[in-house]
Amino acid sequence: MATGVIEKAKNKKGAAEQVVDIKTGNEMAAIAASHVNFHVMGYYPITPSTQIPEETDRMKAEGEHDIVMIPGDGEHGAAGICFGAATAGVRVFNATAANGLLFSIEQLPVQSGCRYPMVLNIVARSVSGPLDIKCDHSDIMMALNTGWLIFMAKDPQRIYDFNICAVKWGELEDVRLPVMVTSDGFFTSHQLRRVEYFSTRDPVQDFIGKFKPGITAVDPNHPVTIGPYMNDPDLINNKKQQSMAMEAAYKHLPKIFEEYAKISGRKYELIETYKMDDAEVALFILNSPYDTVLQSVDNMRAEGKKVGAISLNIIRPFPADLIRQVFRNTKVLVVGDRQDSYGAWGGNMTHEIKSALKDDPENKTEVLSRIYGIGGKEFYVEDGIALLEEGLEVLKSGEVKKRYAYFGATETAKDYKPVQAFEPITEEEASPEIIRVELNPKTGVPEVKGVNMRALTKMPKRIVPGHGACPGCGIFPSIGNFLKGIKGHVVMLWHTGCGMVVTTGYPYTSFRTTYIHNLFQNGAATMSGLVEAYVERKRRGEIPGDEDLTFIMITGDGGHDIGIGPTIGAAMRNHKFIILEYDNEGYMNTGAQLSFTTPKCMITSTSHVGPAQAGKATFHKDTSQIMAACNIPYVFTAVESNFVDLVKKAAKAQWYAKHEGLVFGKILSVCPLSWRSDSRKGQEVIQAAVDSNFFPLYEIERGITKINYDPEKRNKKIPAIEWFKMMGRSRHMAKPAYAKITEEVQNEVDRRWARLKAMAESPVL
Repeated sequence: MATGVIEKAKNKKGAAEQVVDIKTGNEMAAIAASHVNFHVMGYYPITPSTQIPEETDRMKAEGEHDIVMIPGDGEHGAAGICFGAATAGVRVFNATAANGLLFSIEQLPVQSGCRYPMVLNIVARSVSGPLDIKCDHSDIMMALNTGWLIFMAKDPQRIYDFNICAVKWGELEDVRLPVMVTSDGFFTSHQLRRVEYFSTRDPVQDFIGKFKPGITAVDPNHPVTIGPYMNDPDLINNKKQQSMAMEAAYKHLPKIFEEYAKISGRKYELIETYKMDDAEVALFILNSPYDTVLQSVDNMRAEGKKVGAISLNIIRPFPADLIRQVFRNTKVLVVGDRQDSYGAWGGNMTHEIKSALKDDPENKTEVLSRIYGIGGKEFYVEDGIALLEEGLEVLKSGEVKKRYAYFGATETAKDYKPVQAFEPITEEEASPEIIRVELNPKTGVPEVKGVNMRALTKMPKRIVPGHGACPGCGIFPSIGNFLKGIKGHVVMLWHTGCGMVVTTGYPYTSFRTTYIHNLFQNGAATMSGLVEAYVERKRRGEIPGDEDLTFIMITGDGGHDIGIGPTIGAAMRNHKFIILEYDNEGYMNTGAQLSFTTPKCMITSTSHVGPAQAGKATFHKDTSQIMAACNIPYVFTAVESNFVDLVKKAAKAQWYAKHEGLVFGKILSVCPLSWRSDSRKGQEVIQAAVDSNFFPLYEIERGITKINYDPEKRNKKIPAIEWFKMMGRSRHMAKPAYAKITEEVQNEVDRRWARLKAMAESPVL
């Protein structure tokens, strides 16, 4: 693991041997986790925190730690995994960001309220909507009241050090609280910096000591009840104990920092100040911009201006007493908040600081709130100077003109009107008289007639060229061809994923139809509400009765891991819309992490192959069969290499969505980048998946299964290994060392195919 130069930490007697290296913040979090050697990591990928489980998994494959890596079905599930593991009396680790933090947030007070320590890395990112993956602090500020201790790590070095200190801090007998370590997304998480870390885990293990479980769920001789309902007079006592734990944590942290300095050579304080001794005007700012502000202060000091800077290494517990000391003589303080507490006229840190200063009756500091850097907007030395100059102007004039304002926002012209990207598709264009759906008079089952490939090429594209997809991406050929089978106007909702990301970067769009985005854990519920509201508006006469829309939800990139619950809910309610899943067998939009649809043994960025691990450990999930078990009217599978079959199923899907209820379709979609396949041979790769029976083509109408393509009858059947060998992600399975696993996968493929044939041959299965 160590790639740098091993040397003693300088100028500190007794410091342990360390590696001097160049690492990102996310890498340093993973190294710290490896050195702590947590028992369990429950996780779910989300940008920009995903590198932490990726790197931790890579180390796992190389045998560098013993952490049990458990992928969640979403951030809420990951938080539940962590809580469950903590109740067993182990050290627990996780990482998330933005809406991932919010999705898990109802679980976080349970963790702290039941007093189970763990460490959670928050790689701070803007909370949507609209969606943005860059840094601000809107996520971490929403977690202030969860009862967790919160570090703020301004650089990769602090990420490593604070992760280690967090373990010792949270596990103290009179604390026993979970800890967040917050860094700035991309600015700190992905930027390479000079760092030091211990050459072995021994100093870390000695520092944190052996874990001493408190109350656990796995001691049969002492059965306990964890997290029960509490009577009204009792809960306040529990919360008082949490408050006392925070007070104890605040008292203990300076000593922990002192102890850590002895082994690392790095001494931290709760609060960091720069040239504040005689500063008349100061700028408060958290995390990565603080180093930039130091240069701003130096530049202004060279001009004789008495300015200073301050930052915090913790925000929970909040060091109010130190804030009062630091600003005792400061005349004007500018607080830079990388988020806004909407309607409170200032960000969270502004109000925390104001509250602290209010308790000092002699403090006369004027406090200005400035909202900056939202959505990853860069912060430069000149910006620090501009904010400090605002404070100096107040000092000079004695007048505060704007106590609360945004810094760096662009004012929109009052007469601005958004430009329509494309002319909408007309009813006539979208409804060529080519495809016909007719009911079979004997069976009552819809049949599709008139699929003419040449004629269909003349149909206008609802998703136009010019998107940013990778070469060879299977999403748009697949969905584009599916839409050729859909007549009339459509409204599409797209989950978060590659298909969404590459088509709608503000202010551009690739859609000639109405398009909605929602987070992939809740798209089906969103579409349910939309469809029923549309039906109700037509019933009330608010929309013309002859207007006809087809509603289609597009999901992929693992969207039916995190989103399977709402999808099943929509199935139970049987709303009239189509759910179309492009299955690229991973979380591609966050960097190709494993999904539950990823085949066994495949390499992803969170299922590495190495001496201690052989790719993904479990078989792939069959979403189509899950949805078939919900007894919805129509379920199908399709691929772009079988064009006519795909278009026919689209037309049939529209009929069922109009007349009977929910439709679910699954399209296997090639991803050359993560599958490591030839981008010019996408259809060959997809067809090999079909010919090996890994991805069979079938449909289930009103509970009756029909196989649409049988490679055995066509004499095209190939072993699964022939498909695996077409992709770099699975080529290792052809090696003798993986023969047993390859056989297991083949047996499972054969079992599922045999089961499918039995269903097709039976009138009741």
